[in-house]
Amino acid sequence: MTNRINWKNVLINGNTFIILILLIVISAILSDTFLTEVNLRNILLQQAAPILVAVGMLFVILTGGIDLSVGSIMALGASLAAILVTDLSMNFAVATGVAVVVGIAFGAFSGVLVAYAGIQGFVATLATMTIARGVAFVLTNGRPVKTEFGTLDLLVGKATFYPILWITLLLVAGALVVHRYTGFGRKIIAIGSNETALRLAGVPTKRYTMSAYAISGGLAALAGVFVAARASTGAATVGSGQELDAIAAVVIGGASLAGGRGFVLPTVAGALILGLIGNIMNLMAVPSYPQDIIKGVIIIAAVLLQIVTGKKERTV
Repeated sequence: MTNRINWKNVLINGNTFIILILLIVISAILSDTFLTEVNLRNILLQQAAPILVAVGMLFVILTGGIDLSVGSIMALGASLAAILVTDLSMNFAVATGVAVVVGIAFGAFSGVLVAYAGIQGFVATLATMTIARGVAFVLTNGRPVKTEFGTLDLLVGKATFYPILWITLLLVAGALVVHRYTGFGRKIIAIGSNETALRLAGVPTKRYTMSAYAISGGLAALAGVFVAARASTGAATVGSGQELDAIAAVVIGGASLAGGRGFVLPTVAGALILGLIGNIMNLMAVPSYPQDIIKGVIIIAAVLLQIVTGKKERTV
């Protein structure tokens, strides 16, 4: 009897993927163009950046924190890469590397404020959000920077072979390995569960917390470069509202905003769910503003689902 599948547990733990599958089926029914190769390709390419941001956000939320700066760091990464390539004729790989390093630095700055200065994550990243967006506006003088990334087009999805998808897949796989199979991942989770006990055990929790924010910043900056390259434009307005989408994806993926619980693949599924919702509404010519309302409702539903399934998990 011990080998018998507990379908109740399967439904509880796999609800994000069930929702994703149901949404795909519903979308296919509502729109004849949903399952076309062009539309599916566009969904994957468009969601590559949000997936990276959501995965970075997951590591922060696992510690019990929050990162409101990811959208602004996306803008900074996009603007910086565009300027380096256009104005300084910098090699695309070097420009991308510089943007990512700057993103890591901004994320680490937030982490220092949270871990070492004792500032709440909401307040610390709100400050970083304002600074990063301001720097992006200063760099671009408030105007979009038109650029042709050249070889970078091959990197981010304008070629027949779409390396952006492979890069995203590799980074997600790396995050999955770090989260599930490394001491770093286990300590990040433990910080969100009981930071005091971990600190008393001699673990440098502040360093790990700072690292989580640094990861979030680096992935956000890379996501910004992806967006800029696909649009051939770097702008200080890139990533507006992305922090809310990232938080929503993590929550839909079953993470606890209190920390200590979260999953990489369900987070990816959560980001895809949000992307599918936007895509099907666009195909049905639904205005953008109602989409925000629906996203808010989904977040509330996801939190309520966590509460319900959390109670069920304690009884199965």
